[in-house]
Amino acid sequence: MSRFLRFLADRHLEGNDQQLKESVIAVEVFGRRTDHDPAQDSIVRTEAGRLRARLAEYYVGEGKDDPIVIELPKGGYIPAFQSRDGRPRGSRRWIWMAAAAVFVAALGIGWWLTHRSVPVGIAVLPLENLSRDPAGDYFADGLTDELIRNLSLIDGISTRSRTSSFAYKGKPRNVHEVGKELNADYILEGSVLRAGGQLRVDAQLVRVRDDSPLWSGRYERAMTDVFAVQDEISLGIVNSLRLKLGRGRRRYETSAEAYDLYLQARALGVRQGVTGDVRAVSRFEEVIARDPSFAPAYAGLASALVARSGTSQFDSAGEFEKMRQAAQKALELDPLLAEAYGALGMVDARQAQWESSEKNFRRALELDSSDSVTHANFALSLLFPLGRIREAIRDLRSAARNDPFAPRLRFILANALMAAGQFDEAAGICLNLPADFPGKDEWLARSRLGQGRTQEAIQILEDDIGRGDEYDGSLEGVLGYAYGRAGRRDDAEKLAARNSDAYNQALTFAGIGDRGRTLDALERAAALGPVRLGRDLTYPEFTLLRGDPRLTALRKKLGLPE
Repeated sequence: MSRFLRFLADRHLEGNDQQLKESVIAVEVFGRRTDHDPAQDSIVRTEAGRLRARLAEYYVGEGKDDPIVIELPKGGYIPAFQSRDGRPRGSRRWIWMAAAAVFVAALGIGWWLTHRSVPVGIAVLPLENLSRDPAGDYFADGLTDELIRNLSLIDGISTRSRTSSFAYKGKPRNVHEVGKELNADYILEGSVLRAGGQLRVDAQLVRVRDDSPLWSGRYERAMTDVFAVQDEISLGIVNSLRLKLGRGRRRYETSAEAYDLYLQARALGVRQGVTGDVRAVSRFEEVIARDPSFAPAYAGLASALVARSGTSQFDSAGEFEKMRQAAQKALELDPLLAEAYGALGMVDARQAQWESSEKNFRRALELDSSDSVTHANFALSLLFPLGRIREAIRDLRSAARNDPFAPRLRFILANALMAAGQFDEAAGICLNLPADFPGKDEWLARSRLGQGRTQEAIQILEDDIGRGDEYDGSLEGVLGYAYGRAGRRDDAEKLAARNSDAYNQALTFAGIGDRGRTLDALERAAALGPVRLGRDLTYPEFTLLRGDPRLTALRKKLGLPE
């Protein structure tokens, strides 16, 4: 009930009353599946009745002196707040008091919650090998071990050790006794059957206190790669457990063809950066054409459209509506889809709606705090343009610790370190990025320039351009800047003359030290929008412009703070 009250009150005070419907509450508060049918399961209505009764009891007892009274009207889930002293509801003090009232009432209603603050204990019992060949035990044991490892990575879950779980291998099992002996709240048990080239796994999650089965799943796969099958099944079970326990991602049903296209679109962005995002737009649109009900495809489309709007070859002003519609459609299909909130946060930022953007990003991270993509986009789209570089570094460092092998996250952290003038660490990160990571050489060169190693930066850039690798022209802009820093003005002027991109020209003119032409070029580049240009203005190449009235006017035009 405490969690129920907090959810209702928080959403109402945030202005998200559209989420206060039975289908959303069932999933978000009570851990039901996304296909929950209120006609078959009245958990929300039942608990709402209990909550109303407990609130009434609280306010005539220990809460009789509270300045704010919270009510839950019958027939709905939008809470009502009443001030005992008649203070207007719109005042900031009233809102603060309402938030405090939720906290106090939640403590009064759910004091027992403190006893549940410890992680949920789960014991994974060895999966039973149903194959006739005893040699198949290795697969069942290996899968059991994978499940224990994967579950241990989830915040809020404490798995019992492999040694403890395997002590029950081959022995009769009584769930209640096992749970008591291992001090576990839930038991995961199941079986494995291998027959020819096919594999079947049955798994069941049981609540120890009443031997009640909460979830079960059956997985049938072709046995072509043992390790790949282990990973697939482990992830499937883990995601299902997250859903049942109220954590993590939703599960979706779509065709194999649509999902394959969806993964292809995702891979393009990961492997090729902005170039891949541009190519991914058509793939996401293909997915939607095959399955118009697949919410992640709309969120992916919105993200890809936002990414390509930051490039000079697309008219960003003409695509905002398309971006927003895609993000909103994703939320219409799944109101709890973290990625859709993240996409909407990026769309808002592109239109300099900073307050709304931050609200959507925060909601995305609330729903899935471990998503490194959202952390990266939050930094790039909002924290960078607003000049909150130290905050971006803290958030990116934290995200990188949780996902240490995400190259894009480390790359953006290097960008933030550059903006903060921490060139040595930025260079070290760039050196350790994959050899083919987009932008690696450009940002390594920029780090070297910050370190004062100008000739080394020039060599990196000249070598990269000489190889004829695919790039968007930004290398020439940085090289022009480097030439200017090295005193090679004629070479820099030649690059500026042949590079028609306004932003790259601005970089070159900044290297030469020509404030007027740098600002002229940046004003021509204003079409890139507040996110892209606002982000780039935080980098040290443009320090020569600080305090210039024309820069202040440009920032105001873009909707950026001074």
